[in-house]
Amino acid sequence: MEDKEKLILDFMSEDSYVPMKAKEIAVLLSVPKNEYNNLVQVLKKLEDEYKIQKSGKNKYSLIDNKKFVKGTYRANERGFGFVKLENDNIEDDRDNEEELYISKSNNKNALNGDTVLVEILSNDNLKEHREGRILKVLKHEKDTVVGIFTKSRNFGFVIPDDRKLGTDIFISKSNVGKAKNNDKVVVKILKYPEGGKNAEGKIIEILGKIDEAGVDMLSLVKEYDLPYEFPKQVINEAKSIKEEISKKDIPNRLDLREEEIFTIDGEDAKDLDDAVYVKKLENGNYELGVSIADVSYYVKEDSMLDKEAIIRGTSIYMLDRVIPMLPKELSNGICSLNEGKDRLTISVIMEIDKDGQVISSDIQKSIINVTRRMTYTNVAKILKYANKEELSKEDMKIVQEYEAYVEHFKRMEELAKILKERRRKQGSLNLDIPESKIVLDENGYAIDVKKYELTFANEIIEQFMLTANEVVAERFFWLEAPFIYRVHEVPDEDKINELNKFLYNFGYKIKGNKDNIHPKAFAEVIEKIKGTPEERVISNLILRTLKLAKYESENKGHFGIASKYYCHFTSPIRRYPDLFIHRIISKYIAQNYDIKDKEKYEEQAKRYAEQSSEREKVAQKVERDSISIKMAEFMQDKIGEEYEGIVSSITSFGMFVELQNTVEGLVRFENMGDEYFIYDENNKILIGEKTNKKYKIGDKVQIRVINANKLLRQIDFEIV
Repeated sequence: MEDKEKLILDFMSEDSYVPMKAKEIAVLLSVPKNEYNNLVQVLKKLEDEYKIQKSGKNKYSLIDNKKFVKGTYRANERGFGFVKLENDNIEDDRDNEEELYISKSNNKNALNGDTVLVEILSNDNLKEHREGRILKVLKHEKDTVVGIFTKSRNFGFVIPDDRKLGTDIFISKSNVGKAKNNDKVVVKILKYPEGGKNAEGKIIEILGKIDEAGVDMLSLVKEYDLPYEFPKQVINEAKSIKEEISKKDIPNRLDLREEEIFTIDGEDAKDLDDAVYVKKLENGNYELGVSIADVSYYVKEDSMLDKEAIIRGTSIYMLDRVIPMLPKELSNGICSLNEGKDRLTISVIMEIDKDGQVISSDIQKSIINVTRRMTYTNVAKILKYANKEELSKEDMKIVQEYEAYVEHFKRMEELAKILKERRRKQGSLNLDIPESKIVLDENGYAIDVKKYELTFANEIIEQFMLTANEVVAERFFWLEAPFIYRVHEVPDEDKINELNKFLYNFGYKIKGNKDNIHPKAFAEVIEKIKGTPEERVISNLILRTLKLAKYESENKGHFGIASKYYCHFTSPIRRYPDLFIHRIISKYIAQNYDIKDKEKYEEQAKRYAEQSSEREKVAQKVERDSISIKMAEFMQDKIGEEYEGIVSSITSFGMFVELQNTVEGLVRFENMGDEYFIYDENNKILIGEKTNKKYKIGDKVQIRVINANKLLRQIDFEIV
């Protein structure tokens, strides 16, 4: 069948082809009479797939790819949506990230996330959203849905957790099972919506009551179909790996076991994949050693462990649980750089001058034994002591425990400051956007939300890892090796212009033109806003202006850190691109940098980069949703309480306000007082119709909490 389809499509692609009927095609393709019905079936199939079209005169021709395109439908709760077009369908010069607007009447009952075929209805305006009509759902993203079951006498409905899905799901009496009212359930979709009717489904799993401990996070696991448990074969393979290093593992490795070497991580970290040391050389330069767990030594290519890691792509962190890329036997065991244990690593050893330039570097397979397992908190206290700052008695006890290593951490601080200053001069974007730290009780309920406090100890590891990643990426770029880079492209000119319209109100501007946008232009604005009331808001807007970083097999540089070469090499326990890079490094070292099967790994690099980028997006969504759920849970008993906040964004339906503890809520128009507000899109402000009262991003406001719903993942405020 595929051969016949290709034959017809190739025939219709010829320049000399003119639209013709099936019988004419049969004659020109010399189709025997007894095969004619087969030809008609193939033509019908191609027509159904919108690869060809039939005119009113029954003449066939290729579909116009500028008019009919494939893409992913993203629904809005209000019924309309957008289709993000697939790159290979766009045969004009428009941005390949363009989205088509789909009205409710043109959505063909498509559900959020479905792959669809769209007819473009308007082509005229390149700047605005073009409009489209969904002709056909090519592939449904989901066949199971998580939601809340509502029971009636003879039937029930499941209201999906994903409010954008576009349909409630009807459950007949025979498909209810043992589900009770207000149970969180998983539903298998039996029939997708059509003709204005809801989808129909069958309850296949009951997760628990909506307010039961842990059900909220378990619901996320099911909603995103996360691989929560490892297959038995994968676990067995992990358990078969010895827990200790044997002598046969050590030959041809650089022995760093006598070095003073440290891991520095958060208190709760269990998968420790990086360790560092710093020496001062006789010539005044620094030697920085970054050793990363040699995970690829244990996770062999094409093993069950490797295949499962490719599927997962990344570890996912969900506040009260981790869905790891590798089983704990590896991630917390033989691959984790635990204190006092011999561990196999790949080490990047760099000589760095007083200006932060890497003078020379070496990448070697190695073996280490971590001197001490340090935490960011304790290193911060040691640095305070080294800088003669006042410490409490409790903190002094910590310092005394590690007194023998104080000079080592002081050297680390010196070098990290030098590296940070070099990056600042290059134009690296240092966006100071605080993360949320959500404190849970023993049952997993949110009991506090606050800013995650970063210390310079975090900065030390950040700077050392960035430098190691750059060195590895540059080395393998010039080797023309199969590789996965961490790519962050230059922002779109239109988005920069949009940002500048807003910055104009504050007296700032991103300088440059479409052919010459440099990170320094952004860095200068970021430097100017430090410490100002508008810092947080402008930082967020700059973040939204920048493109998303992703993995690619082709090096395109990293705009955000102003680097020509960048990769992720330092976390192979929790990211597949890092593990792949380790495998490439090991191959090159083993084959004396004359790799034989280059084409095979080039194909893998392309495939794994794409897969890992997609898995990263899922992980980010899950992590964001888990934070939103727990923030709303924390605010549920704060209804009626008043707080000061800052306007973080303005929309056509109200404004978002962020509190000092990072909690963000929506103030809808109806909760802004007795006045109607007009949305000025160009200046991103709200203007009161009667009083001319204005709200703009960055304004301080007093709010009252009026609603917090963890099921909807939303918090509502009103202006006091």
